[in-house]
Formats: sequence, C-alpha cells, structure tokens
Amino acid sequence: MNYRHAFHAGNPGDVLKHLVLVLCLEHLRRKAKPFVYLDTHAGRGLYDLAADSASRTEEHVAGIRRLWGRPPGDPSIARYLEVVAGFNGGAKGGDAPLRHYPGSPAIAAALLRADDRMILCELHPEECAALRRQLGDDPRVAIHERDGYEGLRALLPPPIRRGLVLMDPPFERADEWDALAEGLRLAHRRFATATLAAWYPVKGGAPLAGFEAAVADAGIDKILKVELATTGDRSGDRMVGSRVLLINPPWRLDEALCAALPRLARELASAPGEGQWAVEWLVGERSAGAASRRR
Repeated sequence: MNYRHAFHAGNPGDVLKHLVLVLCLEHLRRKAKPFVYLDTHAGRGLYDLAADSASRTEEHVAGIRRLWGRPPGDPSIARYLEVVAGFNGGAKGGDAPLRHYPGSPAIAAALLRADDRMILCELHPEECAALRRQLGDDPRVAIHERDGYEGLRALLPPPIRRGLVLMDPPFERADEWDALAEGLRLAHRRFATATLAAWYPVKGGAPLAGFEAAVADAGIDKILKVELATTGDRSGDRMVGSRVLLINPPWRLDEALCAALPRLARELASAPGEGQWAVEWLVGERSAGAASRRR
C-alpha cells in the first residue's frame, strides 16, 4: 500500500472522524470498567503540519485550521479542540499555535485510562515504525504490523468486553467497499457489545448506497449514519465530504452531533451556505431529541 495520511492530516474528514471518536471515547470513560480501543488502519499517530507532506497539500487549512482560535460554540467541538490543543502545548483549543495534528491513535492514547487498552494495526512498514516510536513504550498499547481486516479476525473478541473499533481504510483496494462492509459484519459478530465506527469518503461515483445497504441488511439492531460535506456539488470524483457509520452508537450521540455539525458545516464550507450535514438512523429507533436531519 502507498497511502500516507500525512498528506491529509487535519482535513475536514479528520475533523468529523475525530469529533465522533472523542465523543465515543468520552462515553466509554463515564463508567469505571475498562474498555479496549481497536484501530484497523492506525497510521503513524501524530502529524507535523509544518512537514513537507502536509505543506504540499495544505488540506488542514480547510479543516482544523478554520476552527483554531475561534469560539467553538458547542461543548462537543470544544472538547475535540481541547484534545488537539494538548498536542500543541495548550490546555484549550486555540490557545496555542497549531503545529501538530493527532491521528486517531494519539487521540485515543490521550483519553485512555490506566486499565484501558489499545490495539493498533498498520500495514505500511514506515508508518508502523513511526507509530512504534510514538506509542510503543506505552504498556496499554499493542501495535501490529498487519492488515487491519485480518486483524479483526485474529484479535476479536478481546478479553475486555467493552470497547470501540474504528475502521478508516485508505480506499486503495479495488474491493475496499466490500471489505469494509464485511469488516463491520465480522466485527459485530465477534464483538457484539462494542461500538463500531467506519469512516468513508463522499464523492461522485462512490457506491455509498450499496455499501450502507450491505451493512443495514446484516441484521444489526442499531446503525447511525453521520455526514459532513463542504459542498453539495458531487458531480466530480473529488472528495467533497465524508461519513461515519456507527453500529451500537453511544446513547444520545445523535443529539450531540445534531448540535455540533451545523456549526462545522458553516465553518468548513467551501463557500458560504455550501456546507451540509446529516445525522440519520439507518436501523433502530430514533432518540426522542434527534430525528433524521439534513441540511
């Protein structure tokens, strides 16, 4: 595989994915019992936004940079920014210069407690080596240089029965959509008590409906779909937004996202009024405070 997330760190897709990640981990932290976090496509953990890779694309300028130093206007966004600020020498979002952007493993490591555990899979040798340099000395963390989908089969179910599984593939494989759907079905069979989260891009030609139907038809009780897009124009093949599909989402996560996403859609829109967001139940009862919404 050739994908390097350093070229894309902090972009609008990361903002959505990591907002959801922080909210899910905070929900798990509310109970004293330990939990496990498994990441199938971990990346290197922490990204330098001043490095050549990030400077070449500057995707973070359209993402985290637009939120930095501004009033968050929402408690969920504020907590996400606080976590990012912790990697930039600040205690609160925007209080420090933005130089580093944490990937999912770094965010999870910041929120894990002493008895919690983290399992990270990363197939790219150089990315995995960087991940080991960052988190390899942490006794809570196990790092595997292996295919993430294969890791689901080998590493689930874990001894700890509470947890979160994040699947964030690079979409390099020709069969990635099928592999992701099967990964979700497999993880649910082996770790039915966990929250499962899958990130995927929104762009013209992407088989979104087919992928979502393949998961929704698997006999799973609760599936929530979340979307954040910078524009409504999906005529080309460039990525205009992203979605996170959640199986067994935390209680009232839909309400928290209905409160946070309108602001993110405004701040990250490619032009005024272009941003879109959605929180929709594909399967399961809707909570009292959040029906399906789309703007």
